[in-house]
Amino acid sequence: MLAPSELIINSDGSCFHLHLKPEQLADKIILVGDPDRVNTVASYFDTKECEVSSREFHTITGFYKGKRITTLSHGIGTDNIDIVLNELDALANIDFASRTIKPEFRQLTMVRVGTSGGLQPFVPVGTYVAAEKSIGFDGVLYFYANSEMIRDNAFESELIKQLEWKLNGIQPYVVSADPSLIEQITQEDIIRGVTIAANGFYGPQGRQLRLPLADPELNRKIEAFEFNGNRITNFEMESSSLAGLSALMGHRAMTVCCIIAGRVAQNMNTEYKGSMTGLIETVLDRI
Repeated sequence: MLAPSELIINSDGSCFHLHLKPEQLADKIILVGDPDRVNTVASYFDTKECEVSSREFHTITGFYKGKRITTLSHGIGTDNIDIVLNELDALANIDFASRTIKPEFRQLTMVRVGTSGGLQPFVPVGTYVAAEKSIGFDGVLYFYANSEMIRDNAFESELIKQLEWKLNGIQPYVVSADPSLIEQITQEDIIRGVTIAANGFYGPQGRQLRLPLADPELNRKIEAFEFNGNRITNFEMESSSLAGLSALMGHRAMTVCCIIAGRVAQNMNTEYKGSMTGLIETVLDRI
């Protein structure tokens, strides 16, 4: 039996942060960062069952072409993904009345649709990139047992070597998205790449404003990295903990992003909503 301090259930029977009840969650989930983008996804729904908002977490569940789908905003960062993944898994696999784990596992399918900064000439602004592998700069996965079972240790070692890693106390990890979901979602219109999930937007992604960087050459080394034919394609802030926690829990998950900034070309598209709607439509049809 899970203690009230560990599994926090609100007085209305909903989970603590998301304020969702178990019956409000679909098996297919589209995750987005921006709460307003939930409305964009849900605008395609034929019918809507429920809408719930709490802090940065905005959720709508409905039907799209006969498929029951939940779309949910997670905010920014891998720390928020830790909250969202644990509460979604609890809604699916813990009996809230008895506070016990259900005997039959319910698997969720989750696709995060986000924005990203491109790191290679072959992923210019407007490109769609699926994170087939994710590099975590965040450390979230290390707090959970058995992470070594789902991490790519050879890739991690080569990463430390080629990047001449200088950031003491932080060890990047590498995880893969669910391969069957990658096959389901990606076609010729989506590039399969290697995505870095940074634990910040400025310094951790090599942006320097007033504060100097601990390793000013890190982005150059990231752009030059190559291992077994893999190049690092883009920066974002959530894919590693999403892929890693989902793999540990037994769920299917992946991230696909629209490139809105070219970090090498130093260009930026602030009017990217049109490109995002195209990606949302693609994911809705394929999930």
